[in-house]
Parts: sequence; structure tokens; C-alpha cells
Amino acid sequence: MTARSFLAAAIAALLFPLVAASAEAGVINRACLNSNRDAASRGMCKCLQQVANQNLSRADQRLAASFFKNPHKAQEIRQSDRPAHERFWLRYKEFGVIAAASCSQQR
Repeated sequence: MTARSFLAAAIAALLFPLVAASAEAGVINRACLNSNRDAASRGMCKCLQQVANQNLSRADQRLAASFFKNPHKAQEIRQSDRPAHERFWLRYKEFGVIAAASCSQQR
């Protein structure tokens, strides 16, 4: 193994935990933490992400995360006549019920 290959492997080994932690954080968690809401604690946001990972696709999570920044968008999606929005809203409502039951004790 050359010195350059060894150095690259060492750097990759050091950076992997940081990249993995960032990817693990998830879009819902980041949006929640950046929302500046009083209830947005690390525990609550992490719990919401865990529920989202189990109940929403990545595309659904991206759309749901956008509601933190633009709550009116949720209303627009809910009232939309588009079949894809209607299907998303059913999944999102189920996510909300599960998240409320699972994350209500987080602070």
C-alpha cells in the first residue's frame, strides 16, 4: 500500500462517522431543529425522524420537511385535488398519529 493510499484510507476512516451521522440525521430532523419552534428539542426531532424513517418514503419526508419552513404548503397539499397529493396526505396523517403517540414524551 502506498503512502498516498494509506493516507486516503485513514482520512476516509476518520470522516465516515461524520458523514454517517449527517445522513442519519435525516431531512425531517434537520427541518425540525431549524424550525425555531419551542417544542423542537433534539429528542423530539430525532423521534420524528425515526417515525418518518419507518412510515414515509424519502420523497414523502422531503415534502413533509418543507412544511416546517412553509406551513401553508401543508394546507395546499391537503386541499389539492391531485391524486398523488391525496395519497401523500393519507400517509402523512398516519405518520402524524404514530408520531404523536411515539414522540409525545420527548422534550
